[in-house]
Amino acid sequence: MPTIRSVQVAEPGGPFSIVERDLPEPGRGHVRVTVEACGVCRSDAAFINAAFPNVPFPLTPGHEIAGRIDAVGDDVEGWTAGERVAVGWFGGNDGVCLACREGDFIHCEQLQVPGWAYPGGYAEAVVVPSSALARIPDAISAVEAAPMGCAGVATYHSLRHSAAGSGDLVAVLGLGGLGHLGVQFANKLGFETVAIARGADKAEMATRLGAHHYIDSNGGDVAGELQALGGARVVLATAANSAAMSATVDGLRYNGELIILAATPEPIEVSPFQIIATSKTVHGHPSGTSRDVEETLRFAALTGIRPMTEALPLEQVDMAYNRMMSGEATFRMVLTMGR
Repeated sequence: MPTIRSVQVAEPGGPFSIVERDLPEPGRGHVRVTVEACGVCRSDAAFINAAFPNVPFPLTPGHEIAGRIDAVGDDVEGWTAGERVAVGWFGGNDGVCLACREGDFIHCEQLQVPGWAYPGGYAEAVVVPSSALARIPDAISAVEAAPMGCAGVATYHSLRHSAAGSGDLVAVLGLGGLGHLGVQFANKLGFETVAIARGADKAEMATRLGAHHYIDSNGGDVAGELQALGGARVVLATAANSAAMSATVDGLRYNGELIILAATPEPIEVSPFQIIATSKTVHGHPSGTSRDVEETLRFAALTGIRPMTEALPLEQVDMAYNRMMSGEATFRMVLTMGR
C-alpha cells in the first residue's frame, strides 16, 4: 500500500517526529487532498500542548492547508480530482446542531478543526469533509493560500462584517501574522487605516502594507491619538495582549467596535462607564466557513493582497515551529511537502 510522510506528536508537549503511514482513503462525503503547503499557526501550539479539550494523541497538527484533490469519496458533488483547494480552521460541521440549522456553520457545536477532529496538514495528504473545501484562484500560490484559511479569513471576514463603512477610521492593533494581513485588507476595503504596534521602526512596514497612519504604542496615549484622528469606528485586535486591547477602548468613536481576534487568557479590562453612553461594543470573532475562505482568496487575488511568508520543507518542522513561536518568522511560516 502507498505511504505518506506525516508529522506526529506522541504526547502533550512532546517533540515532532516524521513517520510513514498508509495513504488514507476518503470515505463517504470526503475527499483526499495532496498537501502542497500548510501554514504553521500559533493555535497549533494549543493543540500540541493539549490546551483544547479532547485533543487526540498521537497528533498530526495543521489547519492552514493548500493542495489538490486527488481522490473523491462517494456522495461528493461539485468537486473533482485535480482541483486546487484550501482547508482552514473550518474543517467541516455536523449539519444538525442548532447553529447549523440556523445556517451559522462557524458556530457548529461539533466544528471539525483539522489537526484536532482529524489528522491535519503537517502531512503529504489529508482526508477532509467536502464541506471544508475552498477553491484557490490561479493567481495565488499554495504557499500564499495556506495562511488564508485561518489568518486571512479571520481578518477579512471580521472587517467586511464590521460596523465600518468606506472611509471610516479602522485601526489594526498588532503588525504580526494576523495584523499584517489586517492592514492590507483594511486598506483595500476602503477604510482609513491605522496600524498600531510597538516601536517607531515598524512605521515604514505599516506604510508599505497600506496604513495611512501609524501609532507607536510605546509612545504613550494610543486612545488619545486615535481620538485626534476622529475616533476609530473599529479596532481590530490581532495582538495577543489584553492590556493593549484595553488601552484602545477610549480611542473608539460612538458606536465603535473593538473586535477581538487574538486569543489570550488574560481578561480585557473595560468599565461600563467607557461603553454605555457611547454604545461601544467589545466582541470576539471566529475564523470563517469554507465559503468565507474562498471569498477571502478571491478578494486577495483581485486586490493583490498576499501574506508575507517563509517556507520550509516538512522535514524542518522543528525550525518552522520554533521560528513561529519565537516571533522570529517573517509573519507566517509555511511547510512545503515536496520530497
